Amino acid sequence: MPVIALTELVDQLLDGPSPLSIIAAGDPVLRRPAAAYEGQLGDDRLNRLIEAMRESLHAAPGVGLAAPQVGIPLRLAVIEDPADVPEEVREARGRVPQPFRVLVNPVYEPAGDARAVFFEGCLSVPGWAAVVARHERVRLRGQDETGKEFDDEFAGWPARIVQHETDHLGGVLYLDIAETRSLSTTQDVLERWSEPTPALAARELGFSLE
Repeated sequence: MPVIALTELVDQLLDGPSPLSIIAAGDPVLRRPAAAYEGQLGDDRLNRLIEAMRESLHAAPGVGLAAPQVGIPLRLAVIEDPADVPEEVREARGRVPQPFRVLVNPVYEPAGDARAVFFEGCLSVPGWAAVVARHERVRLRGQDETGKEFDDEFAGWPARIVQHETDHLGGVLYLDIAETRSLSTTQDVLERWSEPTPALAARELGFSLE
């Protein structure tokens, strides 16, 4: 996308309603690989976009939001997770608090062979959740909003969050890699499959956790 078109798109978005609307599955922007961020927006516009994404993340609420989810085809995402969950859930899922963080041009790779299998949802697929097997630990490389390089390891639920958001930047939705027999409404997940692990759902719905 030409720089002028991109900046105009961001300006139009920032001048519109707040919080930003989150785009749902079916829009092509969610299925196209996003462009690398190489300073196209400038510092002020980038920071305004990040703040708008943060506000939208809190309003949703969610634990991660990628720029394509608000219609901006750039490799940019934000994450934040207060991890306000019961202790048994925290222990089973490795869900620990994550401060607000900006991921620019993130790329992940597995750190070890372990996999973790849990229900997962997405702000762009409202009302549904499904079981997804992901790397239990990943190495994530990229830059922050100032351009500073990072090279960090994430484990447990934070690893799931960064994989989910980075996948968005490649045009991948969690449903592409989910166990389709597990697909459930959000209400069913809350009422039927709210245990710390999806073991009961696997037995009742007939899918494997391996």
